[in-house]
Amino acid sequence: MRLEGKVSVITGAGSGMGRVAALRFAAEGSRVVVADNHGEAAEETVRQVRAAGGDATAIRVDVSIEGDAKAMIDTAIDHYGKLDVLYNNAGIMPEDDHSVVDTPVEAWDQVMAVNVRGVYLACKYAIPHMVERHSGSIINVSSFVAILGCSVPQDAYTASKGAVLALTRSLAVQFAPRGVRTNAILPGPVETPLLMDWLLKDEAAKKLRLARNPTGRFGKAEEVAALAVYLASDESAWTNGASLVIDGGISVNYF
Repeated sequence: MRLEGKVSVITGAGSGMGRVAALRFAAEGSRVVVADNHGEAAEETVRQVRAAGGDATAIRVDVSIEGDAKAMIDTAIDHYGKLDVLYNNAGIMPEDDHSVVDTPVEAWDQVMAVNVRGVYLACKYAIPHMVERHSGSIINVSSFVAILGCSVPQDAYTASKGAVLALTRSLAVQFAPRGVRTNAILPGPVETPLLMDWLLKDEAAKKLRLARNPTGRFGKAEEVAALAVYLASDESAWTNGASLVIDGGISVNYF
């Protein structure tokens, strides 16, 4: 098992890509702290992990709140004695996030609070524990929209994921000399309940996004989780500051 003996905190692990990652990490031998804003969803992920023979602990967390972020990291230390991997997966993409000219300030601030402040706070409390052991892997979920423009904008989300990418590079430079690696995953559109529910309601939007992908399909959460396992494992010991795009080729397609 590739993550045998490791302890991982995964945010947003109550559903979607986070739940899939929690199940995969546990199957690879990691003990997992399942953090999510919805406590029942986090508990359900833990139930599934345990049913499959894994070890996991749930905690309800609003990653934008400092006390919650600290409690999340403390849970890993208190339950398992250490922290090896921080997977900053939690993120939001509200329906009223459009262009800067018509996105409400409240929506902008909400996205920044979860998508950027949440990463900052988790890192703030995780990194000292990792530095103390001179070992750790931080995995930040950015997005392919952080590296290219979009004619159907979600500007708060895009800006937030650009900030996550910049922060990833800064952390990679600061803390690799102290044993802590930081990398970013940049997924394209992935088949999560949130995205599929939206696109099923808007067939034109679905066709537009599929037309721009050379593979002709959306990604699967399992494919993103597989990349995260690599970054969490010792196999990626020399991978630091990387921006790993997994989008089926959208970002290299020009037509």
